[in-house]
Amino acid sequence: MSVRTVGVEEELFLVDPETRLIVPGSQRVLKHAAEHEPQVGPEDLGHELYLHQVETRTPPLESMTDLRAELVRTRRLAAEAAEATGLVTMAAGTVPTVNADPHVTHDDRYLDMVARFGEIARPGGTCGMHVHVFVESPEVGVSVIDQLVPWLPVVLAISANSPYLQGHDTAYASWRSQAWSQWPSAGPTEAFGSLEAYREVSAQMLASGAARDDGMLYFDARLAAEHPTVEVRISDVCTDPDDAVLIAAALRGLVTRAVRRATGEADEERTAAGRSAEYVWRSELLRAAQWRAARHALTGQLLDPATGELAPAAAVLDRLLAVTREALEETGDVELVQDGLRRALAGGGASRQRAAFERTGEVAGVVDDVVDRTNAVWRG
Repeated sequence: MSVRTVGVEEELFLVDPETRLIVPGSQRVLKHAAEHEPQVGPEDLGHELYLHQVETRTPPLESMTDLRAELVRTRRLAAEAAEATGLVTMAAGTVPTVNADPHVTHDDRYLDMVARFGEIARPGGTCGMHVHVFVESPEVGVSVIDQLVPWLPVVLAISANSPYLQGHDTAYASWRSQAWSQWPSAGPTEAFGSLEAYREVSAQMLASGAARDDGMLYFDARLAAEHPTVEVRISDVCTDPDDAVLIAAALRGLVTRAVRRATGEADEERTAAGRSAEYVWRSELLRAAQWRAARHALTGQLLDPATGELAPAAAVLDRLLAVTREALEETGDVELVQDGLRRALAGGGASRQRAAFERTGEVAGVVDDVVDRTNAVWRG
């Protein structure tokens, strides 16, 4: 049996360990990595929109064990290069401390984006995680996107890791997602129905000026421009790589299920979960579902992807496990996802950041805690 590959891109902050402020240091960090780590290439580390960010990239992999190892490896490469230049890396959706205006990376595309979109571009300084899952064709990929969209707020709730901004608690578990949604091309999409419709909507978005190029079609899930994948972009970057692996495994399960339903291979329509999965989502309720996930993460109720009704987060996670179980069994990931969902329900990234604030009484303590946890995994 061929196993569907998964790859992950993570955005990380560069932080001064003394001031706990972001530093526009990506150019010197990447230069150091290129000069002192011969095995590091652009496929491993790269620039982002702002100079206080670096991006790590894994190759497409079949094994979740291998994916975790690659996440740790690329984080270590970024962290060691950062430390050589006096900085530390931090995996969080937003920076808790009060920071000055960020510096744009000196790239013609990035500079044009900021010139075109003005203040909207500022949320580009937040950090997310993108998961690529292989699909057999663009036509199948569009059907997968249509089926994934109701589940993406649940993925956001699992990943939520950005409660603090500019020195205060936003009252959201994921403020990054709210800030990011200001981009006119960002957010959930109603069902396209066909590849032709997907391409037509994309062309109209470009023609409207809401996106300057295909790379700026910031749909929560989209066809990747350079890979045969569906790219899911909704997640906050996770401090713990095990949470990133959980999300990657769950998304692969959802994609596999969607492909089988799209190609007529699924047999689950005879199950209760399958019958109730035909709820048709309007864009207004998709936005509402995403808002609830960003506001409360897994500490309250979510809109159930199968019914559109409010349900306890634990029940929604149970449904996620149920609808992906067959695919997870085939890849040996049932226990990984089951244990990961249980761990996430007990307390996710936002909860851990707030616990750090309770212990230390200051947002600087939150930064210290997230930095320590970001780098503990590769330090051993």
